[in-house]
Amino acid sequence: MHKRSGPRIGPRYGVARVLSKRGLCSRRQGEALVREGRVKVNGRTVRDPEHPVDPQRDRVEVDGARLEQSARRCLALNKPRGLVTTRVDERGRDTVYACLAGIDEGWLAPVGRLDKASEGLLLFTNDPTWAAAVLDPQRGPDKTYHVRLDAPFDPQWVARLEAGITIEPDQPPWRCRQVRLLREAERSCWVEVVLDEGRNRQIRRLFEALGAGVLRLVRVAIGDLLLGELAKGAWRWLDDDEIRRLVADSPAEPGADR
Repeated sequence: MHKRSGPRIGPRYGVARVLSKRGLCSRRQGEALVREGRVKVNGRTVRDPEHPVDPQRDRVEVDGARLEQSARRCLALNKPRGLVTTRVDERGRDTVYACLAGIDEGWLAPVGRLDKASEGLLLFTNDPTWAAAVLDPQRGPDKTYHVRLDAPFDPQWVARLEAGITIEPDQPPWRCRQVRLLREAERSCWVEVVLDEGRNRQIRRLFEALGAGVLRLVRVAIGDLLLGELAKGAWRWLDDDEIRRLVADSPAEPGADR
């Protein structure tokens, strides 16, 4: 005799992760909300950030308001030099959020990072799954940088950077997808560097290994999304077509639960 099957149960996630995936806040902020007793699941207050939730079936409330799926929002910022890519800096340094003051769109997180001395195109979103697809080294879009160096151009750099250079012992070589000369002067040059992966200070450390220092580093494109004429410190919302194109080859639909 076969048992009658009950209602289908979907994937379950920790409640803090669900808050993040719905675009309400970051994962860490969600954990804090839960521990503060501000989150209810099916009418009962929970204090464990890992409390299992089925997003399709369970009712989640924050401060008495039912949690709904936020519309995906994505923006592009022309990050100025001198700002750190974080919401709050423990050393009191100015952050990229100074450029976003006045936006009343809830939680938005940077998609990857640009270090303090770097500038250019930086994306923000309330959709962690879309962000992960943009950053995916296998399927995500390439990132293009214009780099000013304190040395004249050496044509041998191209082959070495594209073949890969060992930066960390016992680790795979770091490489650039493409390198080309833009213009040069007697003691310096500008090069274009295309990366399909993102490592901490990758371009700076690669050129240091070649004996050249980076004077300026600007990210000018992510995939076919160009920095263009966006003023330094200014931002704009991405339209639906731009959002889709950035993850066109992603293996999962942006915003879908994994």
